[in-house]
Amino acid sequence: MKIRELLARIAQVLYVIFVRNRKGLLGLSILLFFAAIAILADYLAPYNPYETVAPPFQPPSHEHPLGTNDIGQDILSEVIYGTRISFYVGLTAPTLAATIGLLLGLAAGYLGGAVDELVSGIIDVMLAIPSLPLIIVLAAYLGPSLNNIILVLAMFGWVGIARVVRAQTLSVKERPYIEAARALGASDSRIMLRHILPNVAPLMVAYIILGATSAILTEAGLSFLGLGDPTAKSWGQVLHHAHVRHALELGLWHWVFVPGACIALMGMSFTLIGMALEEYVNPRLRSFEAA
Repeated sequence: MKIRELLARIAQVLYVIFVRNRKGLLGLSILLFFAAIAILADYLAPYNPYETVAPPFQPPSHEHPLGTNDIGQDILSEVIYGTRISFYVGLTAPTLAATIGLLLGLAAGYLGGAVDELVSGIIDVMLAIPSLPLIIVLAAYLGPSLNNIILVLAMFGWVGIARVVRAQTLSVKERPYIEAARALGASDSRIMLRHILPNVAPLMVAYIILGATSAILTEAGLSFLGLGDPTAKSWGQVLHHAHVRHALELGLWHWVFVPGACIALMGMSFTLIGMALEEYVNPRLRSFEAA
């Protein structure tokens, strides 16, 4: 396939997913909105979120649209900078998990034998273990760090993509062009990287999109429980401080509502894009084409 044809095909797929599909268009619009905030946070935030700029527990005002927290930091600035943290976790954790799952699933499906038994055994054990309690325990054990949270999420997130990639690899490796490559003396590594990987790589993209919502919500949940990085101005940390300082009891509902709404909206954006992608892949779900 020529580069021009490949680019035309990609453009067609993006058009179907993000223009003709209302879910994809809405999800992309919300995601681009948050992406713009994350990129322009230094210019949009009225104050440094780490500095005390006013007396504590100030109500919303012209100078502080969302008021101030318990130590006089501007809540709006915290929420704006929290967008970067959510993007970082939401994209890094599933990307790392998908990379691990892709490599292990590819090796298990193609090499078979002891490698397949080992990887499949680990997958079965991981699926039998309740992940959420272990994520909480490991996050507490490793310490309050954003990178530790990402590492823990990746440790439990690779299993699903590994199973799918393994099954797809078992199917692809039996195709005639793979047999022809073997007959021509191609090495296993060359066959996996040049012939099988392009067929299973799209699964990685889909997993990252679908896994972003889970990563964002999990990070927010861990931060809310006090297991997140206290130096990172994430939305979960904002909610944690609001809860600890009894924001709702003090009538400071905006301290809770705004970061909570941001978490829900960003999670919804990735979910809508994932639904649009699923509708594109599964012809039975393409109801938007009839519109």
